[in-house]
Amino acid sequence: MKVELLDGEQQSVEEEIKRGILFTTVEKMVNWARRSSLWPATFGLACCAIEMMATAASRFDLARFGAEVFRASPRQADLMIVSGRVSKKMVPVLRRVYDQMPEPKWVIAMGACASCGGIFNDYAIVQGVDQIVPVDVYVPGCPPRPEQLIHGIMMLQEKIAKERHRTEDLISLPWRRQKA
Repeated sequence: MKVELLDGEQQSVEEEIKRGILFTTVEKMVNWARRSSLWPATFGLACCAIEMMATAASRFDLARFGAEVFRASPRQADLMIVSGRVSKKMVPVLRRVYDQMPEPKWVIAMGACASCGGIFNDYAIVQGVDQIVPVDVYVPGCPPRPEQLIHGIMMLQEKIAKERHRTEDLISLPWRRQKA
């Protein structure tokens, strides 16, 4: 879509671009910042966790995608990568970690066990982590390769970039705040 500008406006826009000023919406800027700085919570439960750790190593270099800082505290993370089978004993722990993460938060189910229980169709294993927490991206495989997890993170980044926000969520005006 090409926008027609008057001569004076065209010159003004060119001057601003030369000064290094870019024009965008607050929503696009917030989405760019969120997708470019994902901080995963470490939640490795089984063999998929080894592949998740390999993703952060130098060979695959997850830092290129802005997701390099694996956090041990859920209060500092906005992405939970559930890698491996989830036993019913782990359900309260997983839910507590998820609840302690600040909004906005996202979840990736890594591997067949996290996605659907894998080969463990018995009383002790949860048949999909989506029964406990909402899942944004599923990464298939047993165990999935680090490239697959990187692809899943890229899919999540695309999803974050397309998110819509209410204006009230982006800008809180002092006169609109409720008094206690």
